[in-house]
Amino acid sequence: MSGSFLLDTNIVIAIFAKDPVVQERLTEATEVFVSSIVLGEFYYGARKSSRLESNLQSVDQFTAANRVLACDSTTAQKYGHLKNLLREKGRPIPENDIWIAATAQQHNLTLVSRDVHFDQIDGLSVENW
Repeated sequence: MSGSFLLDTNIVIAIFAKDPVVQERLTEATEVFVSSIVLGEFYYGARKSSRLESNLQSVDQFTAANRVLACDSTTAQKYGHLKNLLREKGRPIPENDIWIAATAQQHNLTLVSRDVHFDQIDGLSVENW
């Protein structure tokens, strides 16, 4: 397996947990990216934890070691399109996940996630590690 991937929050959690399946898949990937939205979720989690400084340091180190994709006007256009399609289907998904999916589509990346609701997005390439 090779390819270019965008990691969802639950996959980054698996990285922190040293999940052997995820670790193996990462070694086989050509390119790996993380969305700024995912990092925001981790910074929020660190801020509400009892181990604030330690968790902030872990997120900072992870951020520095990875290629981060930020949202821009193209991401926003894709987000609006995806959110409307999901509304028309009557199949909403969490807001942050729409932004993550829009980022994956914008950069032609396969989204790696364990969330099945991404299957609601037509044309989104998704893998479950």
